[in-house]
Amino acid sequence: MSDIFIFSGLFCQADAIVKRLIDDINFKLVTDKDLVADAAALSGMSEKAIAKAFSPKTSIFNKFSHEKERSVSWLRLALAKKLTEGKALLVSGMVTQLLSHEISHILKVCIIDDLSKRIEIAGHETGISKEEAEKEIRKSDEERAIWVREVKGSNDPWTASLYDMVIPADKTGADESVALIREQLNNAAVEVTEASKQAVQDFLLASNVETELVTKGHNVSVKADKGKVTLSINKKVLLVDRLEKDLREIAEPFEGVKSVEVTFGKDFYEADIYRRMDFELPSRVLLVDDEREFVKTLSERLLLRDLGSAVVYDGESALNVVHDDAPEVMILDLKMPGIDGIEVLRRVKCDRPGIEVIILTGHGSDADRKTCMDLGAFAYLNKPVDIDVLSKTLKDAYAKVRNS
Repeated sequence: MSDIFIFSGLFCQADAIVKRLIDDINFKLVTDKDLVADAAALSGMSEKAIAKAFSPKTSIFNKFSHEKERSVSWLRLALAKKLTEGKALLVSGMVTQLLSHEISHILKVCIIDDLSKRIEIAGHETGISKEEAEKEIRKSDEERAIWVREVKGSNDPWTASLYDMVIPADKTGADESVALIREQLNNAAVEVTEASKQAVQDFLLASNVETELVTKGHNVSVKADKGKVTLSINKKVLLVDRLEKDLREIAEPFEGVKSVEVTFGKDFYEADIYRRMDFELPSRVLLVDDEREFVKTLSERLLLRDLGSAVVYDGESALNVVHDDAPEVMILDLKMPGIDGIEVLRRVKCDRPGIEVIILTGHGSDADRKTCMDLGAFAYLNKPVDIDVLSKTLKDAYAKVRNS
């Protein structure tokens, strides 16, 4: 039997339609939550980290950690594995957008409603005001638009080109929507064929190779066609031959791979430089210092040693990052306007004790040193600091984080 993938807007009667389909037909329901759990189990990443892939807000550390890209890769593999289980699936949620378009035996459905109807449904289901409902719906639609743009390259998450059916639920209603979906399940265009089954195997192989590359620190696009694997690089590369050799050495031995071709995608000439991730090095480092030129220069010098870092200039911003993004290691100045470094250290070690904090100051005293070490600072360094000493201290702090 063909599978059904349903993508929908918030408060569009999708839950009712999915429930009816599950009740009427013997489908296995798969949700975003299910695939997040599967991806976490496959990757060793936390479910919280995987789920952040759906968020429109990208971590300030993502340039160095590639956590979002890694999460998407593992979600894609989790989805591919589900498709090979031999059960009729009804997949509902954001993850439906990760499907390879070459798999033809899946009925791709979009469910959307008129805004006024959605506001009415929101008020009925949750009791919130019209203003609150409209705000929540528009925020949700924006999140979906960003997600679809990131994984499909389309600016319109509801465009008919992404689906086999776009159902305006406000006009058809839940009962008729279910009837339309059931009718289209019998359409010859979504029948299971040998070609569509091969496309699932290609999707699985590409996903496996992609996660293998991600695990080794590479972020490239992967396609497969009957064992022929194509790797596409979408960043500017300084040493192309060396990178191609590295990619081939990882992909070619993988079971099921018959050949590997390395190509360059449409974004190859972007200004960004391709950087292989080294998971032995810290990638979620936060520099906190109000001396802007100093801290920018420090960040650049650390990057030359493959130590990526994000920068903020005051204590309040640092605490916001800790709350939203959880750095692994923080390099913290003491004397700053507003919330000073000692107070930042106190709050960080109280709320997020697993974050290692290195104090780097030009104005501290022996009393400050004692206070900081008593509060749980990893190290206390004075400016000017030898960059090699700081780099080693940073790596040692990260080693403690990894081993904790």
